[in-house]
Amino acid sequence: MSWAIEINNLNVWYSDKHILKDISFKVPKNIIFAIMGPSGCGKSTLLRAMNRLLELNPNAKVKGQVKINGIDVYNDNVDITWVRRQFGMVFQIPNPFPHLSVYDNVALGPKLNGLVKNKKQLDELVKHALQQAYLWDEVKNDLKKPASMLSGGQQQRLCIARALALKPKIILMDEPTANLDPVASSKIEELMLELKENYTIIIVTHNSQQAARISDYVAFLYMGKLVEVGETSTVFTKPRHELTEKYVVGKIG
Repeated sequence: MSWAIEINNLNVWYSDKHILKDISFKVPKNIIFAIMGPSGCGKSTLLRAMNRLLELNPNAKVKGQVKINGIDVYNDNVDITWVRRQFGMVFQIPNPFPHLSVYDNVALGPKLNGLVKNKKQLDELVKHALQQAYLWDEVKNDLKKPASMLSGGQQQRLCIARALALKPKIILMDEPTANLDPVASSKIEELMLELKENYTIIIVTHNSQQAARISDYVAFLYMGKLVEVGETSTVFTKPRHELTEKYVVGKIG
C-alpha cells in the first residue's frame, strides 16, 4: 500500500508537559483519515506536528518521525518551507483575509510562491480552486468583493480553495465544521468526500458521528496516547479496546 504519511514514535512536549506519547500510525493515500478523541487529548497538536506548525510555539519540542513519501520532515536537511507546501491547512474558525477580495484570498499564495507565470494562469488557478471547493458558482460575480461578505460556510470553503490553490499533497482540517450550521457542515463533508479522489485528507474531530460518516480510517486518541487505529467500519463495529467502545457510544468524551 502507498502511504501518504508515516508517523513513528512521535512525542511532543509543551515545556515540561508531555502532550503526545509514542504515536505511530500510517495514513494511506487518497482517503479521509479522522483523528478523534475528547477535548485536550492532543488531536490538534498531532495535526500541527505533521506540517511543523508546532515550531511556531517556542515551548514545543518534538521527537520522532513524520515521513512524506519516505522523507522525514524533521530531518535537519529538509527545508521547512517545502514541508509546509506539502500540506493545505484548514482551521476550526474560518479565517479568510477579510480585507482582501474573494479573488485575492485565493490568488495570494500562488503569487507569493511563484506557482504561476502570468495573469491568465493565475485566473485559471483561482477559478479551478474555487470550483474544487464548490464555491465558484456562488461567487463568480463577486470576486472583487471582500471575503467578509461571505457566509460562514462560504468563508470556510474559501479557506479550502485557498489551501487547494497551493497544490498540496495532503489537506489537514482541524474541526472544520465545528462553528458551522448543519447545512454548511453537510456541504463541507460532501466536499471532503469529493476531494479525496485527488488528495489525502486528515481531519481532526471531536464528533465521533462525523468520523463515522465521512472517514475511511480513524485513529482514537485519549490523554495523549493512540488507543486504536484502523478502518472506520471496523473500529466502530468491532473496537479492540474498551476505551474506544466507550467513546464511540458516548460514555466518555
